[in-house]
Amino acid sequence: MRPPKRPRTTEDEGDREGEMDERRSAVDVSIVMPVYNASSWLDECLQAILEQDFTGSMELSVFDDASTDDSREVVEGWRDRLEARGMSVVISSHNSAQPRGVGYAKNKAIAQSRGQYLCFQDADDVMLPQRVRLQFEASVLHPDSLIGCKVQRVPEGSTERYTRWINTITQEQLTTQVYTSHGPTVVMPTWFCSRDCFLKVGAFDEGGKGVPEDLLFFYQSLRQGLGVHRVDQCLLVYRYHEKAATHSVTEETIWKMRVDFLQERVLSQWEHFTIWNAGKQGRKLYRSLSLINQKKVKALCDVDENKIHKGFYTYEESKERPKPKIPVLHYKDASAPFIICVKLDMTGGVLEENLNSLQLKEGIDYYHFN
Repeated sequence: MRPPKRPRTTEDEGDREGEMDERRSAVDVSIVMPVYNASSWLDECLQAILEQDFTGSMELSVFDDASTDDSREVVEGWRDRLEARGMSVVISSHNSAQPRGVGYAKNKAIAQSRGQYLCFQDADDVMLPQRVRLQFEASVLHPDSLIGCKVQRVPEGSTERYTRWINTITQEQLTTQVYTSHGPTVVMPTWFCSRDCFLKVGAFDEGGKGVPEDLLFFYQSLRQGLGVHRVDQCLLVYRYHEKAATHSVTEETIWKMRVDFLQERVLSQWEHFTIWNAGKQGRKLYRSLSLINQKKVKALCDVDENKIHKGFYTYEESKERPKPKIPVLHYKDASAPFIICVKLDMTGGVLEENLNSLQLKEGIDYYHFN
């Protein structure tokens, strides 16, 4: 029996809180999908949602963020097929001429949904048939965790190192490598969690273009004590293209957020530490630290004899007199704990071998920053 169709409206649905509360517990999983000018990808995306092998109750909640193409019409065109499969569908949008951003659209899609669990889906990606089922099972087993999965990147090879990192870091590293430039250790297009987890963390940032709402939410989830878990199967085809929202976020914005989070979560607990990289990235990290944490830096370390031979790094921009001079040592002569500012997977395994030779434990003796 088909669920009854809901009124189709182009207005914000935020005022229907009472109605949503009545229906809140009626669905196991809500697939949450913000949409903005995604017409060319939606048929493949929605076909994959239709083919999910999950046997529980599902809902598709779409919020269209002022698309100027026919995205909304494409989604509406799939309503009958999705409802025939037993999925309820709710679609809404807003009347503004300009998009309000991914965070706003996600929040709206969640607010109008009624699932006990939330499965986040980007309109340009494709979920494999077992995605909802396996992530639902993982979320039941790990109720206070953000659940991710492995991915297939298309076009193949477009972000080779990033994709390898997504798929190969260990379960333990999902927690320890949260300060790297790669961002959340389970990538946003693969997120799945209980509604209770989402409510505990709070809404996505609605700052709009240029704001990394996924990284902000991820950091806040860790502050709230949520865990991170990955289903170790490929459950999503993760598309790379020039129009992706992630390209609007600058490297400097991400850098500052990472430094602040590192200082908050790690450096505040350490009395002193060594920065592993006496080159450009290591010096930049030193300069980015608060004065309190700069004073905790005992040395910069490296393997480059030319850098080590100079003996120290002088912070020329410092307003202190005399200007701070930081010793530069060979890594074997430096002392833990370390913040590693050398890019992972870029040294042919030499960095990893050097770390292993010191018998250090990630998350205790060192953290990766790059």
